[in-house]
Amino acid sequence: MNQKDTRKKLICELVDDKLYVPMKEKELAVFLQVSREDREALKEVLEELLAEGKLELTKRGRYKKPEETYVNGTFIGNQKGFGFLEVEGCAEDLFIPESRVGGAFPGDTVQARVLPGRRGKRQEAEVVKVLERNMRQIVGTFQNHGSFGFVLPDDIRIISDVFVPGERSKGAVNGQKVVVEITDYGAPGKNPEGIVTEILGHAEDPGVDILSVIKAYDLPVEFPERVLNQAGRANHPVSEADMAGRLDLRDLDMVTIDGEDAKDLDDAVSLTMEGDLYCLGVHIADVANYVQENSALDREAVKRGTSVYLVDRVIPMLPHALSNGICSLNAGEDRLALSCIMKINGKGQVLDYQITETVIHVNKRMSYTVVNKILEEKDPELRNMYEELVPMFERMETLAAILREKRKQRGSIDFDFPETKIILSPQGDPVEIRPYDRNTATKLIEDFMLIANETVAQHFHWQEIPFVYRTHDNPDPEKIEKLGAFIRNFGYSIKMTQDEIHPKELQKLLSRIMDTPQEALISRLTLRSMKQARYTTENTGHFGLASSFYCHFTSPIRRYPDLQIHRIIKEQIRGRLGAERIAHYEAILPQVAKNSSRMERQADEAERETEKLKKVQFMESHIGEIFEGVISGITGWGIYVELENTIEGMIRADDLPGDFFYYDEEHYEMAGESTGKRYKLGERLAVQVKGADRMRRTIDFCIPQEA
Repeated sequence: MNQKDTRKKLICELVDDKLYVPMKEKELAVFLQVSREDREALKEVLEELLAEGKLELTKRGRYKKPEETYVNGTFIGNQKGFGFLEVEGCAEDLFIPESRVGGAFPGDTVQARVLPGRRGKRQEAEVVKVLERNMRQIVGTFQNHGSFGFVLPDDIRIISDVFVPGERSKGAVNGQKVVVEITDYGAPGKNPEGIVTEILGHAEDPGVDILSVIKAYDLPVEFPERVLNQAGRANHPVSEADMAGRLDLRDLDMVTIDGEDAKDLDDAVSLTMEGDLYCLGVHIADVANYVQENSALDREAVKRGTSVYLVDRVIPMLPHALSNGICSLNAGEDRLALSCIMKINGKGQVLDYQITETVIHVNKRMSYTVVNKILEEKDPELRNMYEELVPMFERMETLAAILREKRKQRGSIDFDFPETKIILSPQGDPVEIRPYDRNTATKLIEDFMLIANETVAQHFHWQEIPFVYRTHDNPDPEKIEKLGAFIRNFGYSIKMTQDEIHPKELQKLLSRIMDTPQEALISRLTLRSMKQARYTTENTGHFGLASSFYCHFTSPIRRYPDLQIHRIIKEQIRGRLGAERIAHYEAILPQVAKNSSRMERQADEAERETEKLKKVQFMESHIGEIFEGVISGITGWGIYVELENTIEGMIRADDLPGDFFYYDEEHYEMAGESTGKRYKLGERLAVQVKGADRMRRTIDFCIPQEA
């Protein structure tokens, strides 16, 4: 460091230490006794501190230290030790360096101090206080050390092992999966401490891997006896008294269309013609008739928020007596429903509709596979078997195409990334993993559910009644600007108006890149620029669907928001939504929306975690084999590659042969320093399976030697 830099450093320290009150530059020079020859250095220091946010300049030209800002939020941990702070209402998470995590665990509610300046891409902060511990137990693998043991957490975001005194180990032995209750969250240089409360079994025992995820996310598997008893009492055949006052649609041709293994059938569809108008009926199980507000059933459903679909089981929101019994729209049985019956013209416009309580009788239970074969493959045997329904299916196909085209015209965005279908053996081992088929039949049901959800949401928006909407906010302008700058490298562009973008612009972009080499790359980056959909009481519209009105009406067996709005709909139909009930819903719905969004995210995470487990387990038997894949992600530490069967693994940067590779963030590429070799998002690549780690749930690839 030269003499000038040394003087600047000393001046900087003086300013930081001695600036108690706002001062002008000259006042500060006198106060700090800065010599005339160092005045220029002082000026440079002040400019640098201003740029870094460590000083502020008042309107009167005085320099002062900025006031400290404190925020509360949820800590999101990372396996590398650092983390992020998610602050409600804040567009961007704050970055928490590893040295400033302050003992926070993933999911904790914390208070953080916003650090001055902006050193990287995100504003930084430090945790100053943990307000609420939200991780009270950890699932992991027990390691016995004689008089004590350690639990190695399954959650790789927890970077410290949990110390367990011998007398608190419950007799756990090496390699067993255990649940440990945290009794001490530790401190710098001191591990967290806990007590083993449950032994799940050996890590290699069948079913223990999924059970570990269930316990880690604290998913409630068993229903309390009171809840089961209440469900059992409700599970009785539909009586004449139950049907009183309802629209009787039992003579209407009606079907359910679901996956072959579905058991909770909560939606049925019908379609007739009235002249040139399509009369589409979307009939939803009237779960609210059986689950009364504030009953034991309802309180349990609120707590669960959603059914959770793991690879080997479903953890339902409601007991099977309801979800697979009286609330399931089983063929050949009378059922109570809430129906949205819409008259739609040839342009896809809903000209008239009726939302009403009904009694229905499903003619046939159909599967996506069978309906797709009838419509797409024109299977003669199946068309003959369902001869009386084929004309309705063909009308449905026509109407669905009309509705899809109308959504496309307004700008609805359709990301067609494949979901995963995992086939397990009776022992729970993965025997096949493939993309889940999205065919004509699945799209048909999607189209009908979407139009019903929009129609119901629009109706209640204009009624100005308290409601729960499914909203999707506009993307952050900064992310869209970055996307726009990147796609210009490929000759594409998107238009923004006053820092906002219309969804049609993104839809047009996805249409232009279809079947091009850049499709996978730009599609993924576009998806990453979007926000997450959530439940809210304010109707702010759904950006991804380019819809001003949207809600979740069609799945009350498995989603609590649907059940909640069914109650509101029924009260409004019956004229019981007076001032007192409106005030009641205004009071409870914000918490319902918040809790439902939180439980939805937890369910999604648990579902992804079990998929990752089975994918790692599947690849253990393919070590050394070569597969074809697509580069799906690039970071500073490696390249992610997704195979055609949807399994994703990583090639570590150190394992890339022939050069030293670094991440070129501006172009989303991994670049070789000497050779100029580049790996790009969306590029096809042959990879060899190098390893699969069940503990960390990771799959490692490498470049085959012959490549």
